[in-house]
Amino acid sequence: MTNLMRFLPRTERFFSLIPEMDIMGRFFDDLELPQIFRTEGDVLPAFDVAETEKEYTITGEIPGIEAKDLDVTLADGTLTIQGEKKREQEEKSEHFHRIEREYGSFHRGFRIPENVKTEELQAHYKDGVLKITLPKTEIKTKKIEVKEEKAAEKRETHVEVE
Repeated sequence: MTNLMRFLPRTERFFSLIPEMDIMGRFFDDLELPQIFRTEGDVLPAFDVAETEKEYTITGEIPGIEAKDLDVTLADGTLTIQGEKKREQEEKSEHFHRIEREYGSFHRGFRIPENVKTEELQAHYKDGVLKITLPKTEIKTKKIEVKEEKAAEKRETHVEVE
């Protein structure tokens, strides 16, 4: 396969030889953009966590994945969301033949508070957005009586020296 475009590392760019002319290179080096792909094939979707008086909501945009390819589990107080994206698109014409493949997987975990009704968790996926609803239980507070202990009496001993 031939390289259609060659990406030059920073040291090979012409403008890096003249620091005053490398303003744009330095700008993009310092710019921190959200990382969508960690390593080849890994996808890192962003999730939002919100809280209301009645529930917690975890929402994530995961376009291109079907609901059957998502796995949501709850174990030991951790909600785990996993998914894998696989897509192949082929286009043929008289003058060209193109095949595009996209793939990637992700794995995210969220620690769940104790005041969640775990038996009522719900997960819905529509138009590339996963929404997980975690209803809250009422927090029961227990008043603990504080008992006062009296300090041990100090015994004074007098020693008389003659």
